[in-house]
Amino acid sequence: MKSITRRSLIAGASSLPLAACAHSEAANMCSATPDSFIIDVARQPDDIFPLWPDGAPGGENTNLNEHYVSRENSFGLPDRAIREITNPTLSFFRATAPSNGITLLIAPGGGYFHVVVEKEGYEGARYFNQFGFDVYVMNYRLPHQGWAAGPDTPLQDAQRAVRLVRQKASPSDQIAMIGFSAGGHVVGSLTQRYDVSVYQAIDAADELSARPDLSALLYPVALMGSEFTHKGSETNLLGNSPSPVQLDQYDLAHAPNPDSPPVFLLHALDDTSVPFENSLQLTAAYRRTGVKAVLHSFVSGGHGFGMRGIENTPLAAWPGLFIDWANQYAR
Repeated sequence: MKSITRRSLIAGASSLPLAACAHSEAANMCSATPDSFIIDVARQPDDIFPLWPDGAPGGENTNLNEHYVSRENSFGLPDRAIREITNPTLSFFRATAPSNGITLLIAPGGGYFHVVVEKEGYEGARYFNQFGFDVYVMNYRLPHQGWAAGPDTPLQDAQRAVRLVRQKASPSDQIAMIGFSAGGHVVGSLTQRYDVSVYQAIDAADELSARPDLSALLYPVALMGSEFTHKGSETNLLGNSPSPVQLDQYDLAHAPNPDSPPVFLLHALDDTSVPFENSLQLTAAYRRTGVKAVLHSFVSGGHGFGMRGIENTPLAAWPGLFIDWANQYAR
């Protein structure tokens, strides 16, 4: 695997470690300077394909109308969310710089109510492409909409997604995941339950491991049944009256798998939607279990920032922190 080079970009008094877009053979292939985070806005995926070629499992009792909604935002950017998902897909963005040996799979957030598309999906894919990452963005089915697997429905899609990405990637590539908000819960669940059988194998891809090599959780929904729980996500995942057993099973901090891959966590202290304690308690649980975990905290930023509005703020460091961490831990 090629090592990702980096440099320090001096912005005022702060030094922000970022992979070097302007270094070596990648210089002519980058579409932005390293501190430009929203790039190539009109660029669409190179390919989109379904997770389940013959239809997602367990949908006999569903009556859904998959559709997109547009959301207002202060940045004037495209901002769609997909609802009532019946055909979960992978959207592929090919790297625009020489491969760094890491394929990235992104799970956007949406509170298990919908899955955002551009804000925590396509925008990150375009950004990381310029540093040699092939990137897939997944949308996933929502657990409260009649699927037979109930709260394990997103986990079915996440396991299947990793297996398909592993099948399509170079055999030497590492598979890294990033999950935002409720997508962080999806990735966190997969990080711990990658080997739990939640669907019947359908083809050769399902013979492959669903364990990601690296997992990054950004302002993740992690806790269930806590004063710090994001109640909307909990309700959409487990219903209005979850049992103590369910709360324990889907609380990421309850009993982490010691064989989980290394985990990168990031959270803002002033997040009022998914409080910082979600990442704090999860990191402590990982440490007790022996999982290699690092937590980056920021004084401000709120919830759901993704790549938006982070220029000239401390949050501008997060993509570089992730790249440096991925380079360190990818084997």
